[in-house]
Amino acid sequence: MHFVFSPPAEAAAGLLALPWDQPLELWSDDRLTEIPQRGISRHVVRFIAQEREVFALKEIPERLARREYSILRRLGQLGIPAVDVLGVVVERPDELDAMLVTRFLDFSSSFRALFANPRRANMADRLLDAQVELLVRLHLAGVMWGDCSLSNTLFRFDAGAMAAYLVDAETAEVHPQLSTGLREYDVDIAHEKVAAELLDLQAGELLADDVDPIEVADDLVERYRRLWHELTDEEVMPRDQQRYRIGERIRRLHDLGFDVDEVELIEDPGGGSRLRLTTRVAEPGRHRRELLALTGLDVWENQARRLLADIASFRGWMEQVEQRRVPQAVAASRWLTEVYRPVTEAIPTHLRNRLDEAEIFHEILEHRWFLSEAAGRDVGTMAAARDYFARVLPEVPEDLVTPGVALVGADRDADSGMAVPGDE
Repeated sequence: MHFVFSPPAEAAAGLLALPWDQPLELWSDDRLTEIPQRGISRHVVRFIAQEREVFALKEIPERLARREYSILRRLGQLGIPAVDVLGVVVERPDELDAMLVTRFLDFSSSFRALFANPRRANMADRLLDAQVELLVRLHLAGVMWGDCSLSNTLFRFDAGAMAAYLVDAETAEVHPQLSTGLREYDVDIAHEKVAAELLDLQAGELLADDVDPIEVADDLVERYRRLWHELTDEEVMPRDQQRYRIGERIRRLHDLGFDVDEVELIEDPGGGSRLRLTTRVAEPGRHRRELLALTGLDVWENQARRLLADIASFRGWMEQVEQRRVPQAVAASRWLTEVYRPVTEAIPTHLRNRLDEAEIFHEILEHRWFLSEAAGRDVGTMAAARDYFARVLPEVPEDLVTPGVALVGADRDADSGMAVPGDE
């Protein structure tokens, strides 16, 4: 057998003793664990809890394993949300297929879990927005997915929003740039597969009565077209409005999570100029890195943006009380010890697996706003937290998200994929 693991390879050391010489479906290792309401796969997929992490193992022909490993590595380099590929095992005895290994994406949900346990209204809207943004990010990077479906995606709550992560890259293709034909073909595949998946949920009575599978699939296509046009369309503008309009357009793109590589103004025969922007996926994790540097908290990007906003609010309160300018680092340190830590340490032990810590804190901030609106005064974060722990958090279904892996024998961060000899 031949084992190849992506750096850092320390996490893979404990996996070497697994029974790689046996078909995956026959494994009986005590490290095997189940993931609730996971998506449907064409191949045998099983999960291993090892060294505080969970790994997904997929048995797949060697050619496809090598190709998928290479593509997943490339997606990681491009900053595309996708599973973290760890390695590949090839040349297994008795002509067994190769094995692709990825880290499991903790605190993630399958579309089946989300539709079966909708926590809030407009779940289909939020899920579609996440799926469309992922598809657009792939297309801007020159990647055709070839199998865009809800089953091939995992979703994670990120400060109330939904983030989509690509799980299966077997059919993906990486090009310098996608033609309109390839993009449209990919969108057609997404429409067909999403409609079929939701019809399947409907047949199993797992879909709300007001959700129409065909309308949802049609809506996905419309949302894709709107976002693509916002990111790539040329815009004609009068000369005296250029500075304002260019800044406004770039700010909108930044808000959507995209950066502008190049701004080009072309003289228009009808007067004014045409604005042409070259758009790319934004550098991932800017807010996350800023929060980590300030507080040591490592959370997801939208969560980081939300926590940074709360730090800014706390800093403003400090400056008002102390009648002096307070450095950001000082405000962040006091916020961590006086606001964040007391709240998160108060989370009841039996409820800690419902959502990750930063997401719970975000929801408490939202809950504080609603309680304060109803009371006509600021109720305070700790009072909001106590009410949230009593009335809201217990209602989060236990199987809505797959918790941090400590709850199933391991811990944080991962999904599915593996490494290939000669593809580096």
